[in-house]
Formats: sequence, structure tokens, C-alpha cells
Amino acid sequence: MIGSIVHTLSPFAIEISPGFGPRWYGLSYAAGFLVAWLLLRWLARTGRTPLSTSQVTDLLTFLVVGVVVGGRVGHVIFYDRALLWTFSESFPWWGLLALHKGGMSSHGGIIGVILCAMWYGHRQGVPMLHAIDLSAFVAPPGLCFGRLANWVNGELWGKPLPEAWQANPPWWSVKYPAQVLQDDFPVQSLAPLAPLVDPALPLPEAVYRAAYLNRPEVLAKLEPLLTAYWPNNFMQAATDGPLLFGALCIAWRKPRKPGVVAGWFLISYGVLRVGTEQLRAPDAEAFSIGPVTEPMLLSMAMIVAGAVLLAAVARSASQRLGGIVRGT
Repeated sequence: MIGSIVHTLSPFAIEISPGFGPRWYGLSYAAGFLVAWLLLRWLARTGRTPLSTSQVTDLLTFLVVGVVVGGRVGHVIFYDRALLWTFSESFPWWGLLALHKGGMSSHGGIIGVILCAMWYGHRQGVPMLHAIDLSAFVAPPGLCFGRLANWVNGELWGKPLPEAWQANPPWWSVKYPAQVLQDDFPVQSLAPLAPLVDPALPLPEAVYRAAYLNRPEVLAKLEPLLTAYWPNNFMQAATDGPLLFGALCIAWRKPRKPGVVAGWFLISYGVLRVGTEQLRAPDAEAFSIGPVTEPMLLSMAMIVAGAVLLAAVARSASQRLGGIVRGT
């Protein structure tokens, strides 16, 4: 039996033709926006925000722009700067615009959301910090779905499990057939699989393709050759989604000054990301200082920004808004 979780998922929800069709990555973002819209409407209908239901729908439109533009630009600047000068003859021609291939930065998306929420608040004449609070409160479902989409895409691997665990890895560990395509993979170990795969292809590519066709005889022989990794995508889906949302519900259990929820979002998300990044494989092009990777540095900056925001809000005389639990 295959003990670890072996990644064999297609990025397409439906592949209409080779390389074309709706992808789980895009659908995950659509699901995140839908849940955010439902939460915003609930806040508006129940009087937990001075914004009307139509106004929060407009706010979500701004947030969509912030997530997409900020997330993509952030990914390119933080992790894949080569896309800035990567061009091709096929749509969308510029690597920066190739969203269908994945590559979104949650930190970049958060920055984009903050800027767009501030812009919306200024345009509507509502406290900009309250607009950011609303944006922060509805963000966790989208962050969760985004991490699950990373799993479907087979990206953002965790670190390898300890060597002592590799012989008998736990059921929750993850293995990726794409490992056979890495330069340091011992190709000679794939020799027993040669009779089972397409001889017209290089052996690693043939094994990789057969694995993603979910051929059980190939997976059974391949799984013991692969490294077991920490399930980083699932861990960050849990922390960035339900755990973060629970923390924000506690922070906003009673009416708060505008900015409190945003401050606790920055601190909570930053702490959770620093923790889970300990078990995530560093991005190849990401900046690092020793063991401290770029996502950790960005998360630490968020913690500092959140603490500064909470200190500033505590000294303000703003009206308290919101409150999840009635009567508090």
C-alpha cells in the first residue's frame, strides 16, 4: 500500500482541450471571493458595519483588484523576478500576466488589499481603518482556499521529513512525482520502472507522466523511491484559514475601534506564517538571511506593523464599530 499522500492531481477542474480549461487555482480564488462577499453582506445586514449591502459589494470589487494585482506583482517581485523580462509568442505574452500558471504571493495580496481598502474608504467617506478591518475579517477563507490550490498545483513544497522517518513515513506526509525531474534525483533508481512507461520519452519524464495518469503499478514502485515531505500546503491552509479566522472572531467579539481587527490580523497571520515557514522549503530565488527566509521576514514585518497599528489605535478617540457577539 502507498503510505504517504502522493500528489497526482491535475490543475484543471475540466480540461476542455489540451492545456485549456478552468483550473482549480482560479476556482479557489472565486470561492474565496464568494465566501468573503457572503460574510460582508452578513455584517452589513446585521448592522455590524455602517456600510450597506451594496457598499460592501463595491468594497469587494476593490478587494478583488487588490488581491489579484497585489498578489501577482508581489510574487514576481519577491520570488520570481525573472518573469519581469520573460516574454513569449503565446497569450498572455508577458510572464507577469501569466496568472493561469499560478504564482501569487499572499503577502503581496495583503498589501494590495490594504491599499485598495484605503482607497475605497477614502472614496466612500468611511473610516479607512474600518474598511481594512472588514477586508481582514473576510480574508481567511480565501487564504485557506489559496493554500489548497497550491497543493493541487503541486507547488510550495514542505521540507523533507527527518531521515529517520523516510523508511516508514507517516500517512500524512507528502510525496511528489515531480521529484524525478530534479537534477539531483538518482535516475538509475528508476530502472525497474522502465518496462512500465513510454520508451519514447526520457525515463524521468516517462515516469512522471505515468504517475500523473494515476497508473497504480507505476505509483507502487515509484512511491518508495520518493522523499517524504512535510504537508506544508495543508498546514498553512489550516493556520491561514480556520485558525486565523477564529483569532479574528475573538478579537472582534465586541465592538472595537477601527484598526483593531486589522492590527490583530497582521500580528496573528505573521506569527502563524513564521511558525509554518519553519517546515516549508525555501523558494529558489527568495532572499534569505541564514535560516530566515523572505516569507519569514515579510511576516515579521507584518507583526511589527500590526503592533504599531494597535498602539496607535489605542490612543485614538474613534467610535467603536462591529462586534460579532451581540450584547457585548
